[in-house]
Amino acid sequence: QVQLVESGGGLVQPGGSLRLSCAASGNIFSIYRMGWYRQAPGKQRELVARITSGDSTNYADSVKGRFTISRDNAKNTVYMQMNSLKPEDTAIYYCNADGTVVETTNSKRVFVSWGQGTQVTVSS
Repeated sequence: QVQLVESGGGLVQPGGSLRLSCAASGNIFSIYRMGWYRQAPGKQRELVARITSGDSTNYADSVKGRFTISRDNAKNTVYMQMNSLKPEDTAIYYCNADGTVVETTNSKRVFVSWGQGTQVTVSS
């Protein structure tokens, strides 16, 4: 299995910044996409930002120009710099990754993993 460990959430005032990190570990052969989703109370989980192994990115319209996703392939880690935070950014942020893991010498399989989530609260 692939484990994802998130860090960097917390309480910040409107207009402030936070940086989320997510490190993947396990019998990883390759990671294709890493990304962040969020879920606010009473709402569905939504994609915030995603990045591929080739550094292609996509963002939710609500965060374009404020959030920046990046990754360190050597460390199997994804980051998200969040600037100009708004109260509506308050949510639990979940890391997500998909790729392949090594099962045996001659076999691999696809994986999709989720982190346990980190709370981001934007409030004065």
